[in-house]
Amino acid sequence: MRCPFCGSDNTSVKDSRSAEDDTAVRRRRVCESCGARFTTFERVQLREITVIKRDGKRAPFDRERLARSITIALRKRPVDREQIDQMVSGIVRKLESTGESEISSNDVGELAMEALRMVDPVGYVRFASVYRDFKDPSDFAQFIDKAALDDEDADGA
Repeated sequence: MRCPFCGSDNTSVKDSRSAEDDTAVRRRRVCESCGARFTTFERVQLREITVIKRDGKRAPFDRERLARSITIALRKRPVDREQIDQMVSGIVRKLESTGESEISSNDVGELAMEALRMVDPVGYVRFASVYRDFKDPSDFAQFIDKAALDDEDADGA
């Protein structure tokens, strides 16, 4: 593993432990050249996933981009980093379990919204406002009204 600080290949693992509900290995590393310490994560990747964007362009699925989007939606909310990592891991597992190598960005967004809805309602609305491209306050009101109706239907079923 190359040191992110000095670029040396001379690094060693100081500590390894399970992370993200045993779906990843967290390794603490130290650079033998500059002494810097850093953390790496290893995850099983079942297949390469390509995301088909709304404009038809294709891009490799980026786990970190998904995590960043969810983190932004949950900024200043009572959700810790471990919960976010678990959400992202769950979304990735669902994407990989479809057996498809190409997934629409819409499917990724819907899975993220579903996960956020279960964890934090405010983060859910924040994510939806960007994902669904809300234009004015009435879009928020309509979305929240629909979400409340969906919750009532789910509770009554």
